[in-house]
Order: sequence, then structure tokens, then C-alpha cells
Amino acid sequence: MEQKSKRERLWWVQFDALEMGSGWSEEDVTLPQILIEDVYGDSHPGSVHLNQLSEQARMGVLQRGGYPAMYHATDICDGCAQGHDGMNVILASREAIADMVEMHASAVPWDGMILSSSCDKSVPAHLKAAARMDIPTIFLPGGSMRPGPNMTTALVAGDISLRQKRKDAVTEREVRDYRLTGCPSVGACTFLGTASTMQCMAEALGMTLPGAALTPATMRDILEGARNAGRQIMRLAEANITPSKIMTLSAFRNAIIVHSAIGGSTNAMLHLPSIARELGIELPMEMFDELNHQVPHLANVFPSGKQLTEAFWFAGGIPMIQWMLRDMLDLNVMTVTGRTLGENLEALNADGWFDRNLGYLANYGLKREDVIFPRDQVKEIGSVAILKGNLAPEGAVVKYSACAQEQRDCTGPARVFDHEEDAYQAVVDHKIRPGDIMVIRYEGPRGCGMPEMLMTTEAIVCDEEINGKVALVTDGRFSGATRGAAIGHVSPEAACGGPIAFVEDGDLIHFDIANRSIDVVGIAGTPCPKEEVERVFAIRAQKGIKQPEERKGFYKRYTTHALSAMKGAGLE
Repeated sequence: MEQKSKRERLWWVQFDALEMGSGWSEEDVTLPQILIEDVYGDSHPGSVHLNQLSEQARMGVLQRGGYPAMYHATDICDGCAQGHDGMNVILASREAIADMVEMHASAVPWDGMILSSSCDKSVPAHLKAAARMDIPTIFLPGGSMRPGPNMTTALVAGDISLRQKRKDAVTEREVRDYRLTGCPSVGACTFLGTASTMQCMAEALGMTLPGAALTPATMRDILEGARNAGRQIMRLAEANITPSKIMTLSAFRNAIIVHSAIGGSTNAMLHLPSIARELGIELPMEMFDELNHQVPHLANVFPSGKQLTEAFWFAGGIPMIQWMLRDMLDLNVMTVTGRTLGENLEALNADGWFDRNLGYLANYGLKREDVIFPRDQVKEIGSVAILKGNLAPEGAVVKYSACAQEQRDCTGPARVFDHEEDAYQAVVDHKIRPGDIMVIRYEGPRGCGMPEMLMTTEAIVCDEEINGKVALVTDGRFSGATRGAAIGHVSPEAACGGPIAFVEDGDLIHFDIANRSIDVVGIAGTPCPKEEVERVFAIRAQKGIKQPEERKGFYKRYTTHALSAMKGAGLE
């Protein structure tokens, strides 16, 4: 292979001296140089173990005759940001991490790169950076957390947190028990939230070794996978197989099919277009909608189903989904193995991989069909939809697989909030009534950074009086764990003068998921034609929109220059 590091280090002899001052030997500086970058840090369970995976990858690189260097740019956690303004910078952190990797990968002439992360924004950040740099790269997922007591997830926090704010509704013992058991190990949260979804998307795009997404983070398999990634990056560098040869339009289409089949987070509808944009590929929202009319929803995984991500991996994970849908996928796409997707699947089948872990499922009294439905037994086609109408002319997204049938076609009065915190408090104070449609606005990318609304959606589903009877519409986004009638990414957003900025309490909103529509159909409780809604909104628009408070630093740069959610909410 033409060794980029060997060629470019000759320009300046200090390069070798600096590396040798860091502990490299004279021979080391002549070897192919591999960047191993992770988001290791003490920030949360998805990152705290990544140094161990990177160390295994480092050993794999050394075994195959390369020399690795370890870099870190720690990520942050949505769960730690709930309930305060820290949530406003979470989506923006995707851009910051991608930029840091770009800088690390640009300042030194690397021959290859391994990127490792587990969670919501770091996985797409790493994929964006891989696309941007376009040097041979393997993505190494951080795997899945262990289940909580009685096969629960960290989302028990929603019920506990709501009752904490209601007098005498929870005991200190309950709170303490949750603290001790809610997150029992390292790894991404064990439901199909954004973290787990994006690990799956990385594999579906061909950027991980087969079966890497959602590997239980406490099992030996994840360490072996990391070692293999270190070995394989040397082969990838030798063959000069770069992300642009892997993440093609066909690969993105494959990933959307997999996303539909597993009931993945709606946040993937931000991240996949943003990753594609780095490669000059346009990924219109209509492609998601088109494919979700065709793809069977196979994965019985929470929140769209009952089982947890660990069980999903035992049942065969993403390779099993791809195997079952191979007639719908482009099997000729290249992957980081240096082989096509079709060749990978045949190799896994010949190796017995699909059945090897079924005994672990048996430990829980489960069979594969309890976790991944056979195609002839699926009850639903697709999992997400794009809605359009006079409330969302550019579109809005909903994960209908996590929404009951009776909530998929609703009309109700708007209850309007300009801050999620106010909406959440209204639920806590029993001020939301069955049939209401909550509207939370100025929460889009330019509004305040597009925070997620998990705190509020969980409060709704944990309140017996309104669970299944209240919808939420926002220009913000949702956690991948969100359940119920939750419609997000409303575009144009309020901060850009979108129609959602002019909705008032009592206006009637109607959405119909089957017909992909969302409209304001009445003013102040009285039904009226859409032309009348347009006239009234034009009058209201004359008052202008709410202006943001003074901002500074990276947060200001992001909210000033962020693209529409329909284009991935990246930076211009």
C-alpha cells in the first residue's frame, strides 16, 4: 500500500522526533499509522469502558504490523441533561465531536482510523467525521448495557421522577433502589433508543464488522470484536477502502430499510441525512416514508415492542434482520470487511453465527421469534412516517410503531407552551386533560438547539389519567425511547417563522398518520376551512416571533447556523 504517513512525515524531521518523544521507536515511526479515537471519559456508562475497547483495537493493529495512537474527545449524555438547559447543547455536541475528529485526523497523515462510541450523538458524529475525512475507517460500537431488575430499562426514571414531584407519591426507598439498579453496567441503554439505533445504523451502513452493534458490553465478544477491528483496519488501509466507497446511496437505502424493520429512533432521521450530506448525498425525508410503506416491522424491541436490546443481539441482531430482508436489500454494497454485504451474510450463516447465541436467549425463556418476528407473522408494515400539512409544510416525523392504534387519527385542542419545562410542569400539576394536544415550540435547531422531550413524554405515559389520551407536537425532537402520539421535527420551526409559531391555546389540530397529514383545522375551538386558518395565522404573524435570549460561544454558532430538521439539523 502507498503509506501516506511515510510519505508526508519526510517533509519535517521533527515529526519523527515528536513521535519518538511520545514513546515510539525508530521502527514504529516507519509503520502504517492508525488513529484510534474514542469518546472515553467518566461522563456516562456508554463511554466509561471505551478505553478497554480501544486497547484491544490497539493490540490488533500491532499484531498486523501497524502502529496506533490513541485520541479522545469525550461525549455527553442526554440522560444527564434532562430537566435543565444542558439538554440544549446535546444535539450541537454531534457537530463539535465531528469537528474534533476532523482536526485530529487532519493534523497527522494517518493511514487508517478506528472510531469508537456507544451513544446518541457520538455515533453519528463519528460517522460524519469518517465521511468527511474519507480515509480507511472502521466504526467500533460500545455495545449494550445489561437489563435492569425484572427486565426493566433506565426509563424507570420517568415514573420515579414524575412521582418525586407529586406530594407523597414516592418513597425514598424506591428512589434509592432505582439509583442502585437503573443502570447496572456499562454500555448504551438497553432499549432501542437513539444510542442503540445509531449503533445499528452504523452496522447497516457497512461501517462496522458484522454483528458488532449492540454486543452486550460486559461479554467477551465485544473485546474480541475490538481486537478484530484493529486487525481489519490494516487490511482496509492496504486495500484503500474508504467510507465513500462504503456509505453509498445504496447503503443509506439499506440502512433506512433496517431502521424501518427494527422500529428505530426518529433521531436517525436527523443523523442519516446529516451523515449523507458529508458525502454529497441528498437523503430526502420522502425516502423514509416510501420505504416505511414496504418494510415489515420485525423487531419486538422496546419501546415499539417488549424485549430489550441484549435479547435482540442474542436473537441475531442486525445480521439476522438483514438475512431476513435480503430480498429487499442491495447485497452488493461494500463493507469494512472488504467484502460485500451479501458475502458477509453468507459467511455468518456458514459459521453458525445466527444460532450460536440462542442459548443465551433460552436463559431468559425466550426464542428468536419472541424477539424478531418471522416475516409471515408481522403485524405492521414500517415504523415511522413523515406527516405534512399546514402545521408542518416541510414535514414532521412520528414513530407510529410506538403509538397505539387509537391515537393515530386524532383531533383536539392545542395546549401551547414555548418551553418544555412549562409543559412538563403542566403535566405534573394535572393541568393537561384527556384529548389535549400539547404543542411545545421554539425547541427546534435554531430555537434552542433542538432538545429532546423525553422528560415530558415519559410524564404523559406514566400518568394514568392522560396516558394514551394526550398527543404532543413539537419542533423539537424525541428520545428514541419515546412512546405514544409524539410528533416531532415540525418544520419550518417556530424560530424560523413556521406555522407552529402562530398556534394558540384552543386551536384545533388534526393529525392522521395513515394519511400522513397534520393540520390546524380550527381557530379558538371552532372548526373552519384551511383558508380561514391561513388568514388568521397571517394576522398573528404580524406580531412577529419570540426572540431568543443572548447566547455565546459554540451554542450561539450552532443555533445561528443550524439547518432545518428535515435536512439533518447540521451546520450550514
